[in-house]
Amino acid sequence: MGGIERISVIGAGTMGSGIAQVCAAAGKQVTLIDTGPAQLEAARVKVQDSLRRMVKKGALTQADAEAALTRIRPAPELAAAKDAQLVIEAIFEKESIKLDTWHALESLCPPGVLFASNTSSISITKLASATQRPELFIGMHFFNPVPVMKLVEVIRGNKTSAETNRIVVELSRELGKSPVEVNDYPGFVSNRVLMPLINEAIFAVFEGVATPEAVDEVFKLGMAHPMGPLTLADFIGLDVCLDIMNVLHEGFGDPKYRPCPLLKQMVAAGKLGRKTKHGFYAYND
Repeated sequence: MGGIERISVIGAGTMGSGIAQVCAAAGKQVTLIDTGPAQLEAARVKVQDSLRRMVKKGALTQADAEAALTRIRPAPELAAAKDAQLVIEAIFEKESIKLDTWHALESLCPPGVLFASNTSSISITKLASATQRPELFIGMHFFNPVPVMKLVEVIRGNKTSAETNRIVVELSRELGKSPVEVNDYPGFVSNRVLMPLINEAIFAVFEGVATPEAVDEVFKLGMAHPMGPLTLADFIGLDVCLDIMNVLHEGFGDPKYRPCPLLKQMVAAGKLGRKTKHGFYAYND
C-alpha cells in the first residue's frame, strides 16, 4: 500500500474532531462520521474555531486553514467509511461499543483497508478480534487537545503486521506528530502510569489528606507539572478516568488499580469535570 490519502474518522467528539483536523491540515481527505447531526455541526464549529486560533498565532496561513476545512466531509452513516484507506475509530471508551462498531466496519470496508483505534486503554488485540483483518489493525492513541499535543502512542496488537506498523508510524509523522511504539497491555504506557497517579490524588482528597487545591499545588510547585492531577482529571473527564481505571483493574487483577470510591461517586452524580462544568472544580467558561 502506498501513502495514506483518504481517512475516515468515526466519532465527532473532542478527539474525533481533533484527529480530523490534523489529518485535513496535513492534506488528507477526511470523512468525519457520526450518527448525530448536532455532533457533526458542533465538530465543524470546533474545527473552524481551532483553525482560526492557529491562524491568529501564525501557525497556519488563512489559505491553509480554509483548505483544511474543505477537506473534511461530514457523514451521518457508517457506510461512508468504505472509501477510506484508513479508518480511525474515536468513539466512547467502552469495549462493547467499540467491538460492535468494528464488527460493522469489517462488513462495510473492502479488504486491505487499515483499521486503527484511538482507544486510550482497551486491548488492541481484543478490538481486532471483531474483524477478519487483525494484521491490518493497530492502535493510534492521540492526546487531547489533538492539534497541540505531539505524542501518538502506536500500539501493535498480537497480530499487527510490521507493514501496518510502518505505515501508521510514517503517517503519524506526516501529521506532525511524534509516534512512540508500545506493546499491547492494559493502559499501554501513558495511562498505565498516569491514571493510578490521578486515582491516588483522588484518594488523598477522599481520605482527607488535603483539598484538591492543595494536592494540585504540590504537583505544580514540587514536581513542575503544568497542571495538577485533579485539574487534569477534570480536563480529561472523570468518567473517562473511571473507565480507564476499570480497564486496568480488570486487565491486571491487581487491587492497586482499584478506582477510588470518590471517583465512582462523582461520576454517578454526573460531576465529570469541565464538560459538565463541575468536577473537582467549578467551571464557568
